Amino acid sequence: MVVIRLSRGGAPKRAFYHIVVTDKRNARDAGTHLEQLGFFNPCASGQEVRLNLDRTRVEYWLSKGAKPSDRVQKLLKDAAA
Repeated sequence: MVVIRLSRGGAPKRAFYHIVVTDKRNARDAGTHLEQLGFFNPCASGQEVRLNLDRTRVEYWLSKGAKPSDRVQKLLKDAAA
């Protein structure tokens, strides 16, 4: 099953997440993803970008049957607003 989920990066206590399309069986941070769709920076402050998504590619993967994780579903909803 193909899923859209977050892959963690960044320094300790300074999380940074890539939004990736991957097989559900792959480890979270294995680096073996099909495509990177954007990023989420929960620690963004000031002029830093908090969320960046390629909406056309997200729509494409959703149309192909990819299931977003709970957190990615919330981020997609926030990006649409």
